[in-house]
Amino acid sequence: MTFDTLDFSRRLKNAGFTDQQAETLAEATREQITDEMVTKSLLQSEIRRIEQKIETENEKLSMRLTIRMGTIAVAVVAALAAIIKL
Repeated sequence: MTFDTLDFSRRLKNAGFTDQQAETLAEATREQITDEMVTKSLLQSEIRRIEQKIETENEKLSMRLTIRMGTIAVAVVAALAAIIKL
């Protein structure tokens, strides 16, 4: 997104602002917009990092659950085999 400070300043001057008021307001507005864009970009970056971390943790949990379920299945089969032999 671009912000045309010159056009903004001209509009303010046409509305009755002094040159100094119009230029100061135009520059302050540009800085605010730039700061918000940087903040938004940083937040988006942080959100992507957190999403990746959550995905990694989900994969780890899924693997642990699979291993535990496999262990339980083996234990059940072993217990059934022992019961059948009795």
